[in-house]
Order: sequence, then C-alpha cells, then structure tokens
Amino acid sequence: MSTDALPLHYLAVDGPIGVGKTTLVEMLARRFEGVKVLEDVENPFLDKFYKDRPGGAFQTQLYFLLSRFKQQQEIVQRELFNRLVVADYPFQKDRIFAYLNLSDDELLIYDKLYAMLEPQIPTPDLVLYLVADVDTCLARIKKRQRSFERNISRTYLAELIDAYNHYYHHYDRAPVLVVDTRDLNFPARPDDFEELVAQLKKPLKGTHYYLSRVSR
Repeated sequence: MSTDALPLHYLAVDGPIGVGKTTLVEMLARRFEGVKVLEDVENPFLDKFYKDRPGGAFQTQLYFLLSRFKQQQEIVQRELFNRLVVADYPFQKDRIFAYLNLSDDELLIYDKLYAMLEPQIPTPDLVLYLVADVDTCLARIKKRQRSFERNISRTYLAELIDAYNHYYHHYDRAPVLVVDTRDLNFPARPDDFEELVAQLKKPLKGTHYYLSRVSR
C-alpha cells in the first residue's frame, strides 16, 4: 500500500444537511484518485417537502431510498473496490430521515421496502460522521444557495441534528470517526484537511472522536 493511500476500500461521509459532506468527498476522491458517489440532490419532491413536510415526506423519502439503492448497486456491479470509493452518504442513513418525517402508516410501507433492499447494500469500511451546530449548518446552507433548500427551517434542522446524534450513538455496523467541523475549513485551510487525512490512515475500530488542533 502506498504511504499516501488509505487503508480503506469504501469510505462513507455522513452528517446533517449543510455540514460539508460533499465538499469533503470531492477533496478525498481527488487526493486519493478514488471514485466519488454523490447522492441525487435533484429529488423532484424536495421543494414540496421543505414547504410542507407532511404533504411531501413520503414521496421524497421513497425517491431517495430507491435512488440511493440504485447508486449502491452500481458500486457493487461495477466492481469499483479496487479503487477507493468515497460516498457522501451511507445507505442506512435513509432511515434517519424516514423515522423523523414519515407517519406510522407510511413507515409500515417504507420498512417493508427497506428490508428488501438493505441486505443487498455493501457496508462501509469506515463512516466519517461530520457534526456541527444549527447555526453553522444554516450558514453553510445559505452560502451554497441551493434553491430547494431556502425553505429549510431552524426547527427542522435542529430535529435532524438530534436524530443524527441519536442514530450514531447506537450505530455499530462499521467503525465511526466523529469530526466536529465547526472550527474546520477543509477547502480554505489545507492543514485542516491534512490533519484529517492523517486520522483516516490510522486503523480504527468502534467509535472515535477527532478533535482538531484548532479546537484544542
């Protein structure tokens, strides 16, 4: 293995909306000549969902579930694991949104479909869980100016962050590296990125919490 390689085949980056997943995935894929997998943000139901959560949640969730499943299946079928695969989501995160947004009746249908699809999905070698507070995420959402995100409320984002924290507190499918991104800026400060890369090169088991030198 090259000294500049990661001891991973499949790295999934996760975290709430606005935390910086996609930017970091693009940087890691470029650095290690990996294959990036970015979820389909052009969900045609998202705008309706952010305007009216109960009215748009079920359609939005099923679209994401099937889109994510298709992408994950393509990873396996194309046999890309001879190169590093870096995704801006693990498939299982779909349940975070489902249990936050769907009614009990909708969850009955969702869970049956999820149970059929999930066993066919590869498990990441490591989940890089990025965290930040509501204000930080809102500021980053505003900066990237996606039209369908302009209706995201502070209340919803706070609920989502809580749901993510609860989920990863109990997650044991793969090792997890938790990174507080509030004081980090990977694109603008190369040292932040290099320090994180050094952490990713270490063998990890269970859940680890990374505190950057900036935050110490």
